[in-house]
Amino acid sequence: MIFRQLFDSVSGTYSYLLASRRGGEALILDPVLEKVDRYLQLVRELDLKLVKAIDTHLHADHITGLGDLRDRTQCVTIMGEQTKADVVSMRVGDGDTVHIEGLSLEALYTPGHTDDSYSYRMDDRVFTGDTLLIRGTGRTDFQNGSARAQYESIFGRLLKLPEETLVYPAHDYKGDTVSTIGEEKRFNPRLQVRSVDEYVDVMNNLKLPNPKMMDVAVPANMHVGLSQQKLVEMGCSMTATEAMAAISDPSLLFVDLREEEERCKRGEVPGSLHAPYGELARNLGRGGILYELAHATGRRLLFYCAFGERSAMAVQAAQKAGLPSACHIQGGLEAWKRAGGPIAGVG
Repeated sequence: MIFRQLFDSVSGTYSYLLASRRGGEALILDPVLEKVDRYLQLVRELDLKLVKAIDTHLHADHITGLGDLRDRTQCVTIMGEQTKADVVSMRVGDGDTVHIEGLSLEALYTPGHTDDSYSYRMDDRVFTGDTLLIRGTGRTDFQNGSARAQYESIFGRLLKLPEETLVYPAHDYKGDTVSTIGEEKRFNPRLQVRSVDEYVDVMNNLKLPNPKMMDVAVPANMHVGLSQQKLVEMGCSMTATEAMAAISDPSLLFVDLREEEERCKRGEVPGSLHAPYGELARNLGRGGILYELAHATGRRLLFYCAFGERSAMAVQAAQKAGLPSACHIQGGLEAWKRAGGPIAGVG
């Protein structure tokens, strides 16, 4: 496995690059905007393809690199389903799995630092975001934080993992790089409490100043979504209502770009062809199912995903592949459901 722990000294942020092999798919957790060039240089040096980028929560101390990485690599951006961010490509819930080639991360909902905080567990390690730090815990006094919720996230979830589980946080300010669940149980001073009320009292009396970047970072990080307006202006976009009216049009082929787990959880537009975004390049190339169907039948490809990000990028890819008529459902399946569109179960 390829594993790199990367550090931003300005914000004290750790980002993590993971891949199962050289030349394979990669994902990054908690990227910092100012470090994007460095991440992409490392991706090139290791001959990797960045396919997913995750934020463990809405950060207040730095501007996320999610949007820039998406724009430069067409990767899928991921946050928890509770996030206040306007648009990310994929939203996960507790127990969902994030897959790349050869690796899987389990999403654990661990609110408290913020109400959208997630940790991600993979085999022998857990990426704890700002929920559990090395010899500390994330503050709980803004962004709908809750010391009680954090106590349950830590004591009820994270500390129940095997003691040898490696702990990789999103921040450290003392130079520590890794810990274990067992170490934190024994030596983390904030965890040496006898009750939730004692923990709440500790957290409510920290009296910390607000992060220096908070007034800039939080608004910026809430608006990282890919603008879909350009496709509207180009005539390559349908509203959910327009797509509903055209659901029986034989000249249209509805193409679901989401992953199988998303489809099983949320359902699909009836009659859709499933062609996951991760296989888009192959499917749009000569001999690929989308390329051949479009050319053999003359049907117009109508892409959709969860919120419209992946489908917007798919339209651009289809145009480059010689399919200029491709379009997408603006706002994705979320907009389709809000408009009352029919949903078919999967599986």
